[in-house]
Amino acid sequence: MPRTTIEQSASVPASLQAWMLAIRPKTLPAGAVPVVLGSALAAVDGYFTLIPALVALVCALGIQVATNFINEIYDFRKGADTAERLGPTRTVAAGIISEKTMIRVSMALVGTIFLLGLYLVYTSGWPIFLIGVLSLIFAWAYTGGPYPIAYSGLGDIFVFIFFGLVAVGGTYYVQAHTLSLIVLLAAVAPGLFSVNILLVNNIRDITTDRTVGKMTLPARIGEVWARGLYVIFTIIAFLVPVALALNGYSAWGMLSLLSAPLAVGMIKKLYASEGRELNNVLAGTGKLMTLHGLLLSAGLLMQ
Repeated sequence: MPRTTIEQSASVPASLQAWMLAIRPKTLPAGAVPVVLGSALAAVDGYFTLIPALVALVCALGIQVATNFINEIYDFRKGADTAERLGPTRTVAAGIISEKTMIRVSMALVGTIFLLGLYLVYTSGWPIFLIGVLSLIFAWAYTGGPYPIAYSGLGDIFVFIFFGLVAVGGTYYVQAHTLSLIVLLAAVAPGLFSVNILLVNNIRDITTDRTVGKMTLPARIGEVWARGLYVIFTIIAFLVPVALALNGYSAWGMLSLLSAPLAVGMIKKLYASEGRELNNVLAGTGKLMTLHGLLLSAGLLMQ
C-alpha cells in the first residue's frame, strides 16, 4: 500500500491501526506488570502513594513504546526489517509511517516522559533522575548508536535490568523512598518474563537477523539453547513467590502458581512452533507475564 494512502488521506481506523502496529501492544506487559508489582510491594509495606504510582506507570509504558518506535527507525536503517521478516509488520520498513514522522513522534514522546519524570525526581530525589536518564538512554541505545545493544547479544541482560530490577525497584522507591534486596528479588519474576518475550521474538528472527549482522543472543547460541533458556527462566520466575513467602511476605503470593498451566502450554508451544507460529508464543508469553504478575500482586496484598 502506498505511503501517501496511509499518512495523507487514510481514515482514522487505518491510522490507528498503523500506530497500534508500531506500539506493539503484545510487548506492553513488560512495562506495566513491574509497576503493578512494585506498587503492591509498596502497599504491603505501608508506603503506597497513588500519584507517584500512576506517574511511574505512565512513564514505564511510555519508555516501552518509545523503545519500540526507536527500534523501528534503526532496524529500518540497518535493513533488519525486510520482506523476509516473520514477525508482525514494521510500519517504517513497510512505508506505512514515514521515518521522519516516526522520529518526530519519538522525540515528542521522550520529551513528555522526561517532563513527567521530573515530578518523580521532585518527590523522590536524584536517584530517580539517574534511573530516568539511564532508561531513556537505553531506549535509544537498544538499537541506536554505534554499538546497538540489540545487535550485540546483550539485549537480554539490559531488558532484565530495566524491565525487572529498575522498573520494580524504581516504582517501589518513588513511593517508599527506600529500597531493599527483597524488593529486587521480587523484580526477578517480571524481569525474566520480559527476557522470555524477547527470546521468543529473536528465536523467530534468527535467520533474518544473522543475515544483517544482528547477533542477538539466540542468533549467537542457536534456537535449541535459546529455547532451553526460556524454560529455565520460566522456572526461576515461578520460584520467586515461594522465596517471597519464605522472607515474610504473604503466602497468598503463591496464587501466581495458578498460572503454571499457561506456562506449561507456552513451553510446549515454543518447542512445537517455527517461524510465524512463534508470534502466538510471543503473545502468550505476554499474557503469562500479566497473569502471573497480577496474581502475585493480588496475593501479596491478601494478608
